[in-house]
Amino acid sequence: MGTPSPPAEPPAAPAPARRAPSGPLLRAAGAAVRALSGPLLRAAGAARRAPLGAALALVVVAASVYVIALPLAVVRYPPMTDLPFHAAQTAALRHYLDPAWHFREQFTLQPLAVPYMSMYALGALLMLVLPPVAAVKVAAAAMLALLPAGLAVLFHGLKRSPLLGVLGLVLVWCNLTHWGFLNHMGALGLFAMVVGLTLLLVDRPSRGRQIALALALVALFFTHVFRFPFAIAAVVGAAIVVFPATRRLRPIALPLAPSLVLFAAWLAVRTDTLHAAPFTPALHWERLGEVPSLLFTSFTDPTEAAAARRAARLVLAALLVCLGGAAVQLAASMSAPARAPATPMPAPAVPAAAPPPAADARQRAFTRLAALVPIACAAVFLGLFLSLPLQIGLWWYVYPREIVAALFLALGAFPDLPRSPWLKVPAVLALAAAAMSLGDVARDNYRRFDHSTRDFDAIIARIPRAPRLLYLVFDHGGSTRATTPFIHLPAWVQATRGGWLSFHFAVWDASPIAYRPRAEPGAVVPPPTPLRWEWTPEKFDVRRHGAFFDWFLVRRRAGADHLFARDPSIVPVDHVGDWWLYRRAGAP
Repeated sequence: MGTPSPPAEPPAAPAPARRAPSGPLLRAAGAAVRALSGPLLRAAGAARRAPLGAALALVVVAASVYVIALPLAVVRYPPMTDLPFHAAQTAALRHYLDPAWHFREQFTLQPLAVPYMSMYALGALLMLVLPPVAAVKVAAAAMLALLPAGLAVLFHGLKRSPLLGVLGLVLVWCNLTHWGFLNHMGALGLFAMVVGLTLLLVDRPSRGRQIALALALVALFFTHVFRFPFAIAAVVGAAIVVFPATRRLRPIALPLAPSLVLFAAWLAVRTDTLHAAPFTPALHWERLGEVPSLLFTSFTDPTEAAAARRAARLVLAALLVCLGGAAVQLAASMSAPARAPATPMPAPAVPAAAPPPAADARQRAFTRLAALVPIACAAVFLGLFLSLPLQIGLWWYVYPREIVAALFLALGAFPDLPRSPWLKVPAVLALAAAAMSLGDVARDNYRRFDHSTRDFDAIIARIPRAPRLLYLVFDHGGSTRATTPFIHLPAWVQATRGGWLSFHFAVWDASPIAYRPRAEPGAVVPPPTPLRWEWTPEKFDVRRHGAFFDWFLVRRRAGADHLFARDPSIVPVDHVGDWWLYRRAGAP
């Protein structure tokens, strides 16, 4: 039996017809849908035509996420030495106009005079939707992701498989990353991208490729201004090298213009710190013996060296597979014309389409000449590694950075992936495994550091918003890092709470965030500190250095009461692990 029907009701009045959306909003939505659907449809079509290539592309993307994102995800405060100050400057950009954070009264912005802006601008945008720590980690991951992305574009411009961009993951967790030189690492990826886009542009000019090259150069300028002149030279040099095959130079002129205008403006307004200090270059061939120690020696954990050796073997295995595939392909192409068909073939009614011999020869010449470009770039950076000093003015650790640049560009000499899937798949998997081996080391050691900073996280919870914080780090033990990750750790307080710090990168006038002149009306700036103050906490004298501050954070296992004994207004607040917290009586 069915359920009884409800009593009939009078029919309801028809609802008024809703007007279809129209106007600018509808047009904008339609444009967005068309802009997104085009690339998605093309990607879906490419995947259907080449399912193996699509599957390997997913492998490379998954390997990139695993290698780059996972180590950052397992730790709250990554043990990159300079990252806390990158976070503090990102927060200053994000909250510059918020009086509760007290950034405007102590800092001035100089995005053109010191244009290391890309990571900070990205992090500030992310802070609109993410907590400060998470936003900084995502921005850091974006800088590192430029290594495989830029290398993929370079290989595309060299007419090789973009899947070889996975090679860039091998250098993601080198020493420079653990130091926190993220602008430098991101700029290397952008440099490779610029070279690849230049080759694509002069090979087949288009408006889209001109715009892409112009944007990449502007991004490089705002990522690492000292890498920018080398990129301009690489663009012009690459176009000249392949000119015998392309007969084109004019397409690069327009993309160079915006970034060159910015560079000229920077030369006019740059700070004194960014003027090159004089030095006498000299070749130091003995530095070639330092190369292993400058790449993967960031941890005291012996698994790092083992992972580096394993990665080298896997890259070598992939190289041999690619060389073997190239040899097989060459042998097949050489033997193909010698074969005669077993039976005569009837002539087709319509001739089959084939590239003209001249165009085919031009493409071969282009490929041969383009292969010289990354090798030449690597040679230039190797020369800088052998000739630059360790320190130029306030810039430290100068020449070790260039060996990473040289090796990264040298990866552009890697041969193309074999056409045979039986060779292509193991080659890509071997390269991915090489990077994942080094990523595992970073992940495990970053996870250990997370345990070492739980006391720090607990004690800074007692610090209020916008403190005037003086910090001293005496003890640097408790991590597997070969270089202390604790030296700047308290800068996370400013990144998450605002306020003032006793030491800041802004004092060097080499960052987009600089201290205001102390005599400027309305300026509230911490007192100056001696050079290397952060490394010499024993110089602290509470009567000379403590008057401006109302909160004091010390990392010292043996206690810190004696440091403040001469100022009875400073009282202890808490002690967690190796950290000691004090405040001035009456402080908020």
